[in-house]
Amino acid sequence: MRALIQRVSEAQVRVDGAVIGATGPGLLVLVCAMEGDGAAQAEALAAKAAKLRIFKDEAGKMNRSVRDAGGSALVVSQFTLAADTSRGTRPGFSQAAAPEEGRRLYERFAEALAGEGVPVETGVFGADMQVSLVNDGPVTIWLEV
Repeated sequence: MRALIQRVSEAQVRVDGAVIGATGPGLLVLVCAMEGDGAAQAEALAAKAAKLRIFKDEAGKMNRSVRDAGGSALVVSQFTLAADTSRGTRPGFSQAAAPEEGRRLYERFAEALAGEGVPVETGVFGADMQVSLVNDGPVTIWLEV
């Protein structure tokens, strides 16, 4: 699985103009299940995201996790993280998990992240979503398991 994690002061996702998920200070996590991934990858990625030390401590160093900082997470599915641009300028997405498997693993990731003690809100799998955020830092980290 792949995730693009952004430390945010706020983020929200809208579907048809309505806010369906939001976070204050914490993480925006864009998630993609890849072909061959299973629950073990979703759980490992969630554990890694929950423990990722990208929040400042008292000395101003990135030494705290989202849990340590008392933050929350907005988790949004994004199959385009599977983009293959090695052959031209039109990306291919054949490495992404099939839609039903992708949905299952996206949901498992969100559940596992919540199980790590991080309050979680989500987007809607497969929906046309508008995501807005204020990237804090900016801090953007690519994770893959």
